[in-house]
Amino acid sequence: MKLANTNPPRLASPPSGDPITLLVLKQFRLIYGSVRQHYRDVEHRCGVTGSQLWVLHELARTPGVGVSELARRLSIHQSTGSQLVDKLEARGLVSKTRKAEDQRRVGLQLTDKAAAILGSAPGPVEGLLPQALQGLTDEALEQLQASLAQVIAQLTCRAPARGCVASAPSRQRCRPDASSGASFPAPPLDGTLLTTLA
Repeated sequence: MKLANTNPPRLASPPSGDPITLLVLKQFRLIYGSVRQHYRDVEHRCGVTGSQLWVLHELARTPGVGVSELARRLSIHQSTGSQLVDKLEARGLVSKTRKAEDQRRVGLQLTDKAAAILGSAPGPVEGLLPQALQGLTDEALEQLQASLAQVIAQLTCRAPARGCVASAPSRQRCRPDASSGASFPAPPLDGTLLTTLA
């Protein structure tokens, strides 16, 4: 009797031998490796994660800001911002005070302990990637944004549905809907991406 094949289906290998594709992949790895090493240094020296340090840095720039505005400034979801703030508050690095003009609103302040951490943090406090992007011209940033939007579109259309077996990637390119003029803006960063990319 022939036994059923229980091995998972083999996925098609990614295209190889394309010099420009390999070069771009190498550049992504270089960016990711540099950012990861920077945040390892941050956590080793300061005892906080990269995302937490970025929150502290933003609060130092805008004392009294609320969670919603903080999340907007960091381009993260409000729920992610709340979680980050709650963890920092539990460690005694952030305090919450109700605004005198509106008791329903809460402002965030750094504690002395947090100020000491910022003083010892290796720069740039906001992260390597934001600093690098700030060094680009507007034209270069627009070109980069457009190219990354296409990469995100490719990732989105190739992601397998939950519970489905992944199949070989299609050769068909994903494009924005020309009739609607839709584009692919970068999604707000979650806690993990914030730590990775900041």
